[in-house]
Amino acid sequence: MIQEQLTIINKLGLHARAAAKLVGVAGQFESRIVLVKDGREADAKSIMSVMMLAASQGTELNVRIEGDDASEAWGALLSLVQNRFDEPE
Repeated sequence: MIQEQLTIINKLGLHARAAAKLVGVAGQFESRIVLVKDGREADAKSIMSVMMLAASQGTELNVRIEGDDASEAWGALLSLVQNRFDEPE
């Protein structure tokens, strides 16, 4: 199991398009991926669950990944966030 912290750095936070990209990346993996903000958990493979976190720029999310491809999933999610969801700033 992987437990890491991830800071949302893009200007618009996890708005609809960014959340959809995150869900798309998470969906590529077999692992269970959970995002936690202020004690609220969200299934990273569910667009509604991710959007309900209302994660704005600067929000720190705890990420919990369980499964055989957890390392690959973490790398892909980290890359997506570090690349600001491929959005212009």
